[in-house]
Amino acid sequence: MPEVPLTPLLDALDILGLAIFALTGALLAAKERQTFVTMAFFALVTGVGGGTVRDLLIGAPVFWMHDPWVAAICFFVALIAWFTPTRMWEGKLLDYADGAGLTAYAVLGSAKAMSYGIPPVPAALMGVITGCVGGIIRDVVAGRPSIIMRPELYVTAAAVSATLAVAASLAGLGGSLAWGIAWLAGFMLRGAAIRWQLALPAYRDAAARQK
Repeated sequence: MPEVPLTPLLDALDILGLAIFALTGALLAAKERQTFVTMAFFALVTGVGGGTVRDLLIGAPVFWMHDPWVAAICFFVALIAWFTPTRMWEGKLLDYADGAGLTAYAVLGSAKAMSYGIPPVPAALMGVITGCVGGIIRDVVAGRPSIIMRPELYVTAAAVSATLAVAASLAGLGGSLAWGIAWLAGFMLRGAAIRWQLALPAYRDAAARQK
């Protein structure tokens, strides 16, 4: 199994994904008029949820339990959300930012899984889990429908970035350029889905197709 090199870009993608997802969690709590403690909690579980599940599945130390900066970043992001009006974050800007975090975490998750000797297909799935599970936890705790239940391309964008990251590793091309291309490809797909409401075909049963 090829070694996955640690690069400054992976570190940057890690911080990007963490901060963006923490912000989406804090803003959701803010829109529900919750306390700062609740906002900080949502920021933390949204930021670290996917990576925690990934680390448990691949047998790695849970990343945020050994890095004091992770919880601190989530707390700082919650402070930003606390002191800014929610209208600042309304519109498509936060959706694009979420897409950037989603695909950043997908690349990071796949790269980390490969570095732990996980086979290619499960490694790609670890990228998808890293990118999506934090948002799922956020939505479930908040009692609202998850974003993955919407037809708009979301998980697919994470899968594209994760698959390209794994393919680059298998080809021995792992590095900042490969990770950057993998991230950009998924982000462009997610951005196109936001801009033009792109979606995969929804399931229709046989009876509906006959009508």
